[in-house]
Amino acid sequence: MGEAEKLIPLHGGYRKLKSFQVAQLVYDVTVRFCERYIDRKSRTHDQMVQAARSGVQNIAEGSHASGTSKKTELKLTNVARASLEELRLDYEDFLRQRGLGIWGRDHPALVRFKAKRCATLEDVRVWAEEERRRARTDTDKHGRSRTDTGVKANKGQRESVPGSAELVANAALSLLNLCCYFLDRQLAAQAAAFEKEGGFTERLYRVRKARRGD
Repeated sequence: MGEAEKLIPLHGGYRKLKSFQVAQLVYDVTVRFCERYIDRKSRTHDQMVQAARSGVQNIAEGSHASGTSKKTELKLTNVARASLEELRLDYEDFLRQRGLGIWGRDHPALVRFKAKRCATLEDVRVWAEEERRRARTDTDKHGRSRTDTGVKANKGQRESVPGSAELVANAALSLLNLCCYFLDRQLAAQAAAFEKEGGFTERLYRVRKARRGD
């Protein structure tokens, strides 16, 4: 005989979610990025930091809410996804408005970033420093990277050596793409579970029925 269904199932394990881990790193990167490259008095500064924070907080709150409300879990996870999409546009606007490159997935520096699998802000800082060091020691007289000149540039991809802001903004975009991918999968799984099992009311009915022995 199977284990009896619990009225309030296990919930709140958000720290183990890949979406939460990446969103938290995005938040840390964004706070540092805004401190260095965005005017503290500007509305954009506050919006970017708040959007990054919203991604983290709503994933956590949705996980906690899942014990009693799958509907709330879905709603909060979707809010997290929307907040990170807003943040992605802010990073793209930053690059576009300054004439900096929005790199394609096969940009050499971005390929190296993905291979590094950064888990902390310090990991991202070390990667950026490695890329700057690489640029300083391996460029031609025009400032173009000897290492990367053999790679065909994508639309919006520059051959010249990128600065720190361009490096970090593109790293943040890569992390955001990954986080949004995880959240899309998470939302699909949550929706399927809600459709199949229902919410708290349906679970309460099943538990009461089982206890009566119906």
